[in-house]
Formats: sequence, C-alpha cells, structure tokens
Amino acid sequence: MRIEDYALIGDCQTAALVGRNGSIDWLCWPRFDSAACFAALLGGPENGYWKIAPAAGAAAVSRRYLPDTLILETEFETAEGTVTLTDFMPVRSAQSDLVRIVTGKRGRVTMLSEGVLRFDYGASIPWITLGADGRELRAVAGPDLALLCSPVPLEQRDRKTVARFEVRAGETFTFVLTHAESHLSVSVRVDAQKALQQTEAFWKRWSARCTIGGSWAGPVKRSLVTLKALTYAPTGGIIAAPTTSLPEKIGGVRNWDYRYCWLRDATLTLLALMDAGYYDEANAWREWLVRAVAGSPQQMQIMYGLAGERRLPEFELPWLSGYEGSKPVRIGNAASAQLQLDVYGEVIDALYQACKGGVAGHDIAWNLQRSLLEHLAKVWAEPDAGLWEIRAPPRHFTYSKIMAWVAFDRAVKMVEGFNAPGPVERWRELRERIHADVCANGFNRKRNSFVQSYGADALDASLLLIPMSGFLPAKDPRVVGTLEAIRRELTQDGLVLRYRAHEADDGLPPGEGVFLACSFWLADNLCMQGRGDEAQETFERLLGLANDVGLLAEEYDPAGRRLLGNFPQAFSHVGLVNTAMNLYQHEKPAEQRAEKKAA
Repeated sequence: MRIEDYALIGDCQTAALVGRNGSIDWLCWPRFDSAACFAALLGGPENGYWKIAPAAGAAAVSRRYLPDTLILETEFETAEGTVTLTDFMPVRSAQSDLVRIVTGKRGRVTMLSEGVLRFDYGASIPWITLGADGRELRAVAGPDLALLCSPVPLEQRDRKTVARFEVRAGETFTFVLTHAESHLSVSVRVDAQKALQQTEAFWKRWSARCTIGGSWAGPVKRSLVTLKALTYAPTGGIIAAPTTSLPEKIGGVRNWDYRYCWLRDATLTLLALMDAGYYDEANAWREWLVRAVAGSPQQMQIMYGLAGERRLPEFELPWLSGYEGSKPVRIGNAASAQLQLDVYGEVIDALYQACKGGVAGHDIAWNLQRSLLEHLAKVWAEPDAGLWEIRAPPRHFTYSKIMAWVAFDRAVKMVEGFNAPGPVERWRELRERIHADVCANGFNRKRNSFVQSYGADALDASLLLIPMSGFLPAKDPRVVGTLEAIRRELTQDGLVLRYRAHEADDGLPPGEGVFLACSFWLADNLCMQGRGDEAQETFERLLGLANDVGLLAEEYDPAGRRLLGNFPQAFSHVGLVNTAMNLYQHEKPAEQRAEKKAA
C-alpha cells in the first residue's frame, strides 16, 4: 500500500504500522531498533504480516483514532454487515502486546485472520506449535518468542496461520499477540477489555495536559501524540521515525534507517514540548541529550541509539526487495560517523533553551557544554558533511558555520543571563568572528542570497533557519533575499526541497520529494516577516498533506501526490506543532529561539 495508507500504533517502546486493509505490515520487537517481526512493507507477504479483514474482500473502509489516543479503529462495511477492528498496544510493562478486537456492528460478516510470522526482518522462519484446541500458537526462533492467543481455532496452511470466523452484530472476538524472550515464559496474559480501558485512559490523561487550543488544536494534538509514541519511555530518547528504508524516491537508493535519535532535532523538539505544556517529556529529552553526548567532545555524533548507543553500523538486507522495489534496504546509519559541526550548536542551544524555559539549571551539563565549546573553538573553521549528511567530500556549509555561531552566542547568554562561569570575552570574540565569516563567505551578492556552502551557487533549505536561530533578523534584506530565492528556485508546487542534488553534488543519484519540515520553516519565515496570510496558506496546505488519521512522512511527491520517506516522521510533526504556535500562540518558538534581539 501507499505510505499514507498506514497508521501507527505503539506502546512508547515499540511500534507497528497498520494498513487500511487491516494488515499489520511492519512491527519492531522488542524495541524500535530491534528485529522486525513483520516486514511485509519492505519485502512482501513472505516476510511477515498479519491481516484481519472480511473474507470476501472488497469492503468500504473508514478509520480513525479514538480521540486523543493511539487506539486505531478501522470499520469494514460490506453488503452483509459492518465490522470494527480495534488495534492498539497496551502501555508496556514487562512485555510487549498487540491487541486486535473485532466487533460486529451490523448484520453478519465472515472474517479471515491470516498471518505469516517471521523474525529478523523476515529472514528467520520460526518453529510453530499449536495448543491442543488450536487457540494458542507459539512461534520460536533463537531469542524470540511470539505467542498468539485467538478466540477461534487457528490452522497452519502453506506456512500461513489462518482462522475463519463469522461475526454478528454485538459479538466481539479478541486476538492478542505477545512478544517475549524465548528462554522466559510470558509473564502476564492480557485482559483485552481491561487493557483497552487502561490504554485509552493513559492517552487521554496525557493529551489533557496539552495547553494548546485554537482552530488547529486537533492536528497539533495528533502530532504531539505521535511524538509521544516515538519516545522510548525508559530513556526519553525520541526517534526520527519507527521505520527504515522507506524511500525518498520510489525505486531509488535514498533509503535510510531512521530508528535513531538525531541531535539536529533537539532544540525544535524541546520547544515544541515545553510550549505545549509537556515539561516532563522535555526534561526527559534534555536528560537523554546530556547522557548521549557525555564524554570526549571529539567523539560527539550526529545521532545515537535509543539509550545513547554509539555504534550504529550500516549494512544491507539483500533478501528484502524494498518498498515498491526501492533498494537497498538498510539497517544502521553510516552518517553517525560523519563530522557535522551544526550539532554542537544544536546541543548548546537546546540546553540553553531548557534552562531558559525552567526545565533545568546549569548543573553538571554546563561543564559538559564548556568542554564542547572548547573543542568547537578549535574546529569550527573546518569543512564538514552538513545538516543533510551529504555523502560526498566535506565542504564549508553555511548552516554549519551559523550553528557554530549559535553555540557561542548561547554560551554568552548563559553567562549574561544565568551567571554561568566561563571565558565570556573569548566567546564573544568567536561569536563576532564567525558571524563576519558567514556574512562574507556564505552570502552570494549576485544572487542576493545565502548559499549552501562557501563559494557555491546552490541553495539549501537549512538557510530558512537563519532568522529562527537569531543569526539575523527576519526582515534583514539578506534574509528576505534568501527567502525569495528559495521560493523561486527551491520549491516544487509551492513546497520546499532540501536542495537540488544535481547542483549540490551530494554523492547520490538525484531525485527526492519536497521536505515537509523545510516547508513548515517556509511558513515560519513568512510569519516572522509579518506575512501572516501567506504563512497561514502555506501551513494549511501542509496540513492537507497529512493522511486520513493525521500522520505525515518525511517527504511528499507533488507529481505523484503521495507521501515519501520514513513514516511517521518526528521532524515533520515537530514542524507542524511549532508552526501552529508561531501562527497563533503568544509564545512563538521561532521568536523564543531568536529572542528578537539578533545582531
């Protein structure tokens, strides 16, 4: 199915994608970044899936989340009757469970449950045994155990697990799939109805803490619920997406593993959480950030694992054909070893914004920041791989230098505003030197625009963050010129590309969709320049790209009118939340970060 035909369910430790046809085609157990139980999304049905739907096929389908929750309801309407399929994952304790409840609403409908259990991204075929009455299935492969409890007898046919049953109005059939380590017994059998009530209560309590109202409160809350679902509760880390290798171009090679935590998202994510009233989550993210980067500043990475893991080796899975033939399927991410100078500014800015927002003071984290600043003072003038992890020779990316300026600017503000100790005069001098360097080398006077890298002509959507970083005011002629150049040359159907690969020489074949986070930045720039009507028009256009349950991927293909890239994408939903607040909230993330006092 198309990417937008999927919905997300999860338990704040792992997640699954459920298709409009009632099929679960992607499920990671026991953690977001661990072996997938179902991988049909990337390799076809033989690699695992679990579908519950009318046996006769062709049915009208509608679906929704229960308000302010991550509980998905899919309604199948046939000539014989109507059935609702409720999918959710109870908030996790010792094990991970997936519950599917089939409820008859009208008439009688013959339903079919059909699945293929696989582990290790479809590579491992488990040994399957059925209980005496056929209502319990155990699947074991190495360290993994899956236990399927069914209300009706199950059968094994052609390596598939199937059950056919008839549902009448008022009847309920409940299926529970549980994962456990194979050397342990399943500790708790799920009471599905109780779990449903508890799960609904959990999400409603969490959503009720949201302080955002207004006409766009609905999509904002859905984005915040999605961000919570992408949070690994034990550590507070927030992953970019729960999937790997969903392509940025159908049939292409730009297929990356996004089941990690990126530092580039840090400040924008923190502001979104704080401004929406979620200080516990903001504090957990801040603490994850401090733990992740702790250590030698020379070893700071651009991304980490859920608990701050550093070794994220990239390799390919040749037995998977890829989403719609998009190969290779990759696990791990080699970009984790790149030098990206912007992340130093992201970390310093995030910790400064946390301190300013009351999340935490300058405790031990300040000593860590001083160490990062000392290292950055030595390397800021070096070339790097840039924000977008270009797999080509390093260069002097303008945005990387701007974020080096941000690092020293926030360090100065920590001394001035919070009495933090440090060599403030040296930091001021570095701040001024970097600012002058960027303005002299990153701005192309002939184009009247900042450019992607020193001496280049190519544009880059990261330059839209200049006014939000506080580097220059939004109405500075150079910022206005950059915005107009990007709107003129770096958009497709009014939405923003990250850059044009054939101009930027990024080491890969060209071709990808418009980048949704960058398109939200366009709306933010228009808002900061006082062009509120244009900003709102752009924002509402972006809202219209979300699927029927309010989820956004990383990118969008305006020609094919479909979502692209890993899904759902935290960066896109952070952009939605912040832009909504920039448009109608008193506390505007863009102004908070820029502080309206930019030089």
